[in-house]
Amino acid sequence: MLTTPLHPNHTKLGAHMAPFAGWEMPIHYGSQIEEHHQVRRAAGLFDVSHMVVADLAGSNCQAMLQNLLANDVGKLNQNGRALYSCMLNHDGGVIDDLIVYRRAADQYRLVLNAGTAESDLAWIAAQASSYKITIKSRQDLAILALQGPTARQLMATLVSDPDALLALGKFRAAEFDQFFIARTGYTGEDGFEIILPKQQVVALWEQLLALGAAPTGLGARDTLRLEAGLCLYGQDLDQQHTPLQSGLNWTIAWQPEARDFIGRTALTTAASSYQGMFVGLLLEDKGVLRSGMTLLSNDQPIGITTSGGFAPTLQRSIALARLSHKPDDALFVDIRGKQKPVRIVTLPFARNGNIMVDLQSAETES
Repeated sequence: MLTTPLHPNHTKLGAHMAPFAGWEMPIHYGSQIEEHHQVRRAAGLFDVSHMVVADLAGSNCQAMLQNLLANDVGKLNQNGRALYSCMLNHDGGVIDDLIVYRRAADQYRLVLNAGTAESDLAWIAAQASSYKITIKSRQDLAILALQGPTARQLMATLVSDPDALLALGKFRAAEFDQFFIARTGYTGEDGFEIILPKQQVVALWEQLLALGAAPTGLGARDTLRLEAGLCLYGQDLDQQHTPLQSGLNWTIAWQPEARDFIGRTALTTAASSYQGMFVGLLLEDKGVLRSGMTLLSNDQPIGITTSGGFAPTLQRSIALARLSHKPDDALFVDIRGKQKPVRIVTLPFARNGNIMVDLQSAETES
């Protein structure tokens, strides 16, 4: 089992550790719900060093990435800009979702999911073989995520140019004192993701905790991203489904038409006949939504939940779901053989500490 450089710090704090994508990672430090609320109300600190950084270099980087990704890195017209994209197979299925950063005209940085990193790197190397670029997996780096309404102010106290850090725009990144700091995240809150040398991560972790950031595990990270309506690879995304089937239409750059990215032909064919929906659901009865539950309308199955759980911010049970078509009548979920009403809502459920959906007709879970 792999461990991050902060493993001793997690155990010292009494973290509940568990396997995740081949790593032993902190799930919570006592109360997952309290950690969730801390991120919504102040600042939480996550160790996400299990994720993999890959640096690409060479004059053909942009051309290669424009072929590799469904979104268009041509949009990154300045150094420091970031882009979220899916990386597709030839059938249009999602190999991984990732963020790509432009560091220079001939240098780009990818951050890959832990569970798919090894196969991702092999796939990228295969596609890049004719482009004469270098790909370096940065095993020397660690990653922290500092998220919440006070996160930016906390981090600003630790860099030599706090004004520049606070002026950093969303989906922008820059170097600060050997820290690669991006104003990105996976919680629906403001904050930073910080990539830094492994030998510096313990010191930064301890400094941020001393300033009041709460250590936060992967359990709260999951409930936060679910409330924010953000997909999780392996549940809401996989190689058997296209971005269209996971609500990620907005991540597909169809223009310019001449850009022939991997999976484009299959995706174009799928888009012409796609009738489905990817939606948020509120349970309007007692119970808890989980992934893999059948959704029914007029007693006929029309979909499945892909992620689900109890949402601490909303105090409701929520889910993301894939439907084959728009329901003709009321929608129900099968929970242990009983049909319980669910309501489709516009995502996200919560963002920047605020509830974004109408809860009035939903009953509190008991």
